[in-house]
Amino acid sequence: MNKIFKLIGIILQTFFFYILIFISSSMSLEKHYTRDTISNYFSGVISLQNNDYEYSYNFFKKLNNLEDNHYKFSKSYIETLVNNSKINEAFKYSKKLKSKKKNFFQSDIIIISKFIKNNNLSKANDYLASTNKNNYTPLHDLLSQIIFSWVTVEKSKLNYDDAKEVFKLISPKYKNIKKINDIFLNCYFDTAKVNEKFLNLINDQTTDFSRYTFFYANYLLKKDLIKKANSILNSQLKLTPRNLLLNQLYSDINKKKENYLKNSFDCKNISNIIAELLYITANALSNQSLYSKSNFYINLAKYLNQDFFSYNTLLAENFIMIGNFEKAKKIYLLLNRYGDHYSWHSSKQIASLDIEKSQTEKALKSIETSYKNLNSPDNYQTYDFAQFLKNNQKFKKSIKYYSKILQNIKRSHELYPKVKDGRGIAYEQIGDWPKAEKDFLDSLEVKPNQAYVINYLAYSWIEKGINIEKSLKMLEEANRLRSNDGYITDSLGWALYKLKKYEKAEEYLKKAVQLMPLDPIVNDHFADILWMNGERLQARYYWRHVLSLKDVEDELKNKIENKILNGPTTLN
Repeated sequence: MNKIFKLIGIILQTFFFYILIFISSSMSLEKHYTRDTISNYFSGVISLQNNDYEYSYNFFKKLNNLEDNHYKFSKSYIETLVNNSKINEAFKYSKKLKSKKKNFFQSDIIIISKFIKNNNLSKANDYLASTNKNNYTPLHDLLSQIIFSWVTVEKSKLNYDDAKEVFKLISPKYKNIKKINDIFLNCYFDTAKVNEKFLNLINDQTTDFSRYTFFYANYLLKKDLIKKANSILNSQLKLTPRNLLLNQLYSDINKKKENYLKNSFDCKNISNIIAELLYITANALSNQSLYSKSNFYINLAKYLNQDFFSYNTLLAENFIMIGNFEKAKKIYLLLNRYGDHYSWHSSKQIASLDIEKSQTEKALKSIETSYKNLNSPDNYQTYDFAQFLKNNQKFKKSIKYYSKILQNIKRSHELYPKVKDGRGIAYEQIGDWPKAEKDFLDSLEVKPNQAYVINYLAYSWIEKGINIEKSLKMLEEANRLRSNDGYITDSLGWALYKLKKYEKAEEYLKKAVQLMPLDPIVNDHFADILWMNGERLQARYYWRHVLSLKDVEDELKNKIENKILNGPTTLN
């Protein structure tokens, strides 16, 4: 919907732009803006807003000297060049803007990054000192100050104490950034406090700094303190067992394989440090759904540190969020080469993208091949595979892998209730209710407040006509835990329906329809309660609505058609 509104806005802009050209003889726009210019400009804008960077580039590159009269074009073109990884071309264009005094932060940081990459620190320093920062945002000011500080430290060969004074210029309101900078500063100078500083940051409970376990382990590995690095990684993975970066480094150390990650970052290299700070910026922008802006900083980070392949994971995720699955897929294929954990992560994501394109069989075949190619898959990888099988209706096969995990873990393991729940669903789907029920109850015994497990078990009891009163109490608790979940709200309403508490049932089933207006079962339930409360015209409306929905099973269609004629003949 947002894309549609954007498109309409751009069309309107184009229309009014043409009006300006053709009816305003007092203005000299004609010499700057031809029909071809306008067409290419707005085609480029539309492509950029749709995150089609290659198309955007093809349109924008035709617009020579438009920066003289169009600031927005310059910013869009810079973003397009960087997001196409055309850093050298972006550098030349940025210098052109500088010569015309048309520069801005994005063009400035490209020039500075180029100087830093080429170790031209004097040029970087001079540029940072002289550039006009009047149009900078607070974020731009912060990044500019951080980069200037690091360039000053490196160029002037400052000692640690003098370097600390330089970084004091960064505003104290950026507390976490200052913490991270302090870590890298201690690492850069290899101070006596570097171990203490890393541990304090990693153990900070206010923010998730688990990523910096990698940088600490990396620092230790460069000193050949392999056992200590291993111990640090092992401790952190007990807290964050799915951390991709840490798992791969830990695996590489223990398997004594070629360690790409060990060589991917050096805290004595300011280019690497600045790259990581740009990545932090990219991650923050991605969390705000500003994916194209996020990609700009990721690509700059990759330019400054080409060896740190981990940056590609965020880039791929951004492309998924903007719907460019093919681009995401290409990135994941590149990540396959960097070890089992990255290979498995990439395989999962590619298979999920194939599912999105309704290529289920292809996805199942590829994920199974990837799983079998793993060297001693761990419990989490096996769980991922079992979940993938279960979610794609390979229930019997999924049970085999869920059971395999349960042979390897204790009840205290964090995966235990999840595995029991997953296997319970698989058992229920193949009609083995006694085993399913046992797994659900076991899962809830280990971890009681699982709203979705409660819902699945209670709803199953209701459908079987057993434990209705108990189910109602359980669903009330699930609703308390997840009050705006459509499935849980529907289940609670349906339990009340079964208990003939029709007035209360309608309240919840109405809410469920509002939460999930396109779900056929939810709409059917709501129609049933409307009928029982005497609102038969409304009930038939919702049944007809079910028939208009996509992918409604034939069995349900037949039931609905009968209900439209006769109403619900039983309490279902």
